[in-house]
Amino acid sequence: MIDPLAAAAGAAAVFAATNLDDIVVLTVLFVAARSAGRPRPWHIVAGQYLGIGALVTAAVVVAAGLLVVPDPWTGLLGLLPIGLGIRALVSRADDDAPPAVVGSLLGVAGVTIANGSDNIAVYVPVFRSLDPATGLVWLLVFAVLVALWCAVAALLGSHPTVVRLVGRVGHRLVPAVFIAIGATILVTSGVLPRLLS
Repeated sequence: MIDPLAAAAGAAAVFAATNLDDIVVLTVLFVAARSAGRPRPWHIVAGQYLGIGALVTAAVVVAAGLLVVPDPWTGLLGLLPIGLGIRALVSRADDDAPPAVVGSLLGVAGVTIANGSDNIAVYVPVFRSLDPATGLVWLLVFAVLVALWCAVAALLGSHPTVVRLVGRVGHRLVPAVFIAIGATILVTSGVLPRLLS
């Protein structure tokens, strides 16, 4: 017999710990949506669900022993946000609006997957240890928390102070956030020593 409250608390703790950095990314995307019109808010929400869903699906598949993911090579996904950030810096318009680094649902999903590639390392042992009923509770909690993350980021992205800050330095800040996220993924994944050896 599962304890749904304990399962929900465990799922919430793991989700929060592995997705705290998503609040920053989502906030930047919502500010860009307000100022540049891209990505659209529904692209951000749907892309976040699609990205988190892909990460969880990959973790469940790996946990079931159906696929082996070469550990450090997932760090190459860090190249996606780096590329998006560099593209935004190079193609920056003359105005001071923050650049639309990501303009579509699939772009948001790609950034979510790249930013969460390290989540798989946490999710795999967890999902391996869960029975199906507890796993279902975890999936429901994750779904609710994705909505909460998007709501918090949308609120932050509409806060006048945040909007002013991003408006003043967004043309440099937004690409820098994406480049920093990509660099962090590359460095912490352990893929760089393998590429350099």
